[in-house]
Amino acid sequence: MRQVLAECSASISELKKNPTSLLNEADGSAIAILNHNKPTAYLVPAETYEWLMDVLDDYELEKVIDKRRGDLSSAIEIDINDL
Repeated sequence: MRQVLAECSASISELKKNPTSLLNEADGSAIAILNHNKPTAYLVPAETYEWLMDVLDDYELEKVIDKRRGDLSSAIEIDINDL
């Protein structure tokens, strides 16, 4: 059995009937869409999805920064007054 990674869930037929009411009931949370009681998709409000993409971008940038911090051999030192 697969784990449901959402506090709210609905069947595909419920989703077809009224997707807007499902989103309103979930109040910004993800909704697990179930088919035969197994999650087949997650319905995520646009604001939540955009927030997740921002967090993912920040995470990827952090990895780049950490990598560059680890390799200071190619770094060029400058004086702030020269800028």
